[in-house]
Formats: sequence, structure tokens, C-alpha cells
Amino acid sequence: MIEGTKERILRIALELFAQNGYLGTSMNDIAGQLGFTKAALYKHYSSKQEILDKIVERMNRMDYERAAEYEMPETEPDGFAEAYLHTPVQKIRTYSMAQFDHWTKEPFSSNFRKMLTLEQYRDPKLAQLHHDYLAGGPLEYMAAIFRKMTDSDEDAMQLALEFYGPMYLLYSVYDGAEEKESVSSLLAAHIDHFISKVESGYRKNGKTT
Repeated sequence: MIEGTKERILRIALELFAQNGYLGTSMNDIAGQLGFTKAALYKHYSSKQEILDKIVERMNRMDYERAAEYEMPETEPDGFAEAYLHTPVQKIRTYSMAQFDHWTKEPFSSNFRKMLTLEQYRDPKLAQLHHDYLAGGPLEYMAAIFRKMTDSDEDAMQLALEFYGPMYLLYSVYDGAEEKESVSSLLAAHIDHFISKVESGYRKNGKTT
């Protein structure tokens, strides 16, 4: 598929945001990297904020498409309802591995993650995006899914922490690893161990997943 000009601007801008931070990148920097004049860049996007908004729109669209592809409940913050009660553990495994690939191997998503990691302590709006996409948001999402397996919200959150904490850590491990696939293998082993532990516990308690 041929990349359009507006799409190329988003891609190049996000690459710069991932390297230098959103706050550390100017419209002049973006124009220069593209080989544009600043005036030409402004014909496509009126501001750096508009570029960021379009990047976030793209990320949201990718989230919905991935959730649909793996038949997972939608990731709306207020959508924790009946859909979560019927999500098999093995489906969570497959989706989680896909999520890890999304945030590490897919260039657009990986650069978005790196930008948010850089800026989470410098800009409140970007800190909120980091929370929603990489920290509290995924944690709450997993807790909602695990709620059917537990007797309380607190227990569900503990399961979510046990499950997602290593995954979050492995994003950074992946970035610095020479053998990238070994990190994916570590995550797969973690998930398998977690599932085995959880399923064993529920069989012992007479519950089913």
C-alpha cells in the first residue's frame, strides 16, 4: 500500500517523538526530517498537537481492530460488563502475546510506547496517555477479566498485577535485548506458568475457568 503524505508525516513525527520526546521535537524538526518547508507541513497539519491527536486516533483504531481480531472485549474504560464473563484463559494468552508483539515489533506502536515512556514525567496529558495505554489502563482491563475467577475486586487486581507486571517490565527488557525473540519466549513462559497456577488453584477450590 502506498503511503500518503499525511500518513508519512505521522510516521516520521512519531519517530522523532520516540527519539527526542514530544516536547523536544518542533514542527521545524518534523519538516526538516521530511524534507518539507515549514509552510508545506502546515498545509497538512495545523500544529504539533494536531499531529499527536491523529497519532492517538490511529492507536485507538488499532486497539479496536486487535480486540476484534482476537475476540476480546472492547477496551472502553467504562465497558467492564458481561462480555468479560465469557473470556477463556487461553484466549487471554493468545491476545496477550499479540499485545506484546504490537507494542514491541510494530514500529508505529513501539514508537508510541517509547514516546509515552519518555514523556510520562514531563507532561500531564502524556502521563495520562501512558496510564491509559501502558500502566493503569491495561491493569484495570485485566482485573476486570480476572474478576470472574475471584471472590473480590482486590483479589482480581492482585491477579492482574501478577499477570501484567512482568509483561510491562519485559517491554523495557525487549528494547535493550540483543536476542529479541528470547524476550518473547520469556513472556510466553510467564503466561503459561501463570495460567497453570491459576487453573490449579481454581480446580482445588472447585471453580472452573
